[in-house]
Amino acid sequence: MKLHPVTIVIIALNIIFTLKGLKDTSFFERYKFSIGGIKAGQKERMFTSGFLHVDISHIFFNMFTLYFFANVVIAYMGPLYFVLMYVISLLAGSLLALFFHKDEPYYSAVGASGAVTGILYAAILLEPNMRLGIMFIPIPMPAYVFGIGYLLYSIYGMKKRIGNIGHTAHFGGAIGGYVTTLFFMPNLIFTDTLVVVLMAIPIIVLFVLDKMGKI
Repeated sequence: MKLHPVTIVIIALNIIFTLKGLKDTSFFERYKFSIGGIKAGQKERMFTSGFLHVDISHIFFNMFTLYFFANVVIAYMGPLYFVLMYVISLLAGSLLALFFHKDEPYYSAVGASGAVTGILYAAILLEPNMRLGIMFIPIPMPAYVFGIGYLLYSIYGMKKRIGNIGHTAHFGGAIGGYVTTLFFMPNLIFTDTLVVVLMAIPIIVLFVLDKMGKI
């Protein structure tokens, strides 16, 4: 599959900054997402953290996912809107993490997961019936079913603090991709109403649970 030049640039930036961070601990610590650092005025961490990763497998998984879904978004929206969506999703992931972890000064995170999840969720909105497979589940499922299930799992992961994974950033990125897609292509609300509504359910559930103090 041939990648668009903007996707190649994004992947290259992630690789460059990740390798720099892996070699230079002070660089990594200075630009990672950190509640304490952000509250001290270093707001740029909310953006720069999206280009750092903890190891090679971390960046490989994120860039591999981007490789598969970037072309879907670019085909529908063009490269400029794709880049805007990537950045908005990255920042949405950081904002949601800040919202849920604002009282945890030592909370930190890195990775392009929020931005990539935003692109994934956008691709699902644009092509809801494409088939996606998951490890351990041999039967491919409709993309929108995968998307809903993924966000419901993310809510569970946020609540139970499962693994060393930024579930909050994933969820925030998905919200960014969802809202941005509908903003750029509002006709989807009328042409794919059921999918749009179904994919909003996990987002509504998250904020209802938060309001109830359940997460």
